[in-house]
Amino acid sequence: MGSQSAVTSRYQESVADYWDREKNPVNIRLGEVDGIYHHHYGIGDVDWSVLQAPADDREARVIAEMHRLETAQAEFLLDQLGPVTAEQRLLDAGSGRGGTSLMASLRFGCRVDGLSISGKQVDFANNRAEQMGLSGKVNYHLRNMLDNGFADGTFQAIWNNESTMYVDLHSLFAEHARSLAPGGRYVTITGCFNDAYGALPSRSVSQINAHYICDIHPRSEYFAAMVENGLVPISVVDLTAATIPYWELREQSNVTTGIEEAFLTAYKEGSFHYLMIAADKV
Repeated sequence: MGSQSAVTSRYQESVADYWDREKNPVNIRLGEVDGIYHHHYGIGDVDWSVLQAPADDREARVIAEMHRLETAQAEFLLDQLGPVTAEQRLLDAGSGRGGTSLMASLRFGCRVDGLSISGKQVDFANNRAEQMGLSGKVNYHLRNMLDNGFADGTFQAIWNNESTMYVDLHSLFAEHARSLAPGGRYVTITGCFNDAYGALPSRSVSQINAHYICDIHPRSEYFAAMVENGLVPISVVDLTAATIPYWELREQSNVTTGIEEAFLTAYKEGSFHYLMIAADKV
């Protein structure tokens, strides 16, 4: 399936093409641990004993530990959604290979929709949902998160798990606010650059932008764009310290992508933050 129908600019076309072609072992190998494929990073304390495992078992144990940390990140995001009933609906905006959507449906028993502008990701995620017996509950769509195609007030909760850096935040939060039911919850976990460090991204943040063809936003813009669209932040958690161990382990793994040093430098120098922001529609 091509991705043309979901893109509205040459930039989005290049992003869709990137993710259509992407087959990084750091995404594929970790998902093979239990069939839940993520496209994000991890949080929590590392079990460093995996690095001392016998040579023939070390790589598998490192992969499993990294997957445990990225699953912990998704669990933490879902913890922020508040009460969700089986009759309500959730939206995963920028759903990647679909892992967080599957976890949400398994936890809440509700219907979940995922959106991606990558046709390859959508096909992969729908196949995984079918293999897990969730194709009636979890559906992935080749759609743009800035124009999701759902009726006003459809969703009790919407989240972006490391996908906001590909779009304009004011346009995104306007569409999310439209799609949320009154009192609905929005949650994002994202990397953002620290306004207090400087008005422009640091060298290391710029390297991350170039690597992923994205545009990391300043921290202040998240809050300004939310409030502008009637999304009132109720919880902000700085996960920077919690994600550094994941990156330190990944740097010593066999699935590095070359961007690990830039992330660690950016986090440790204070130019880059890893935040969870939860907001309610008012």
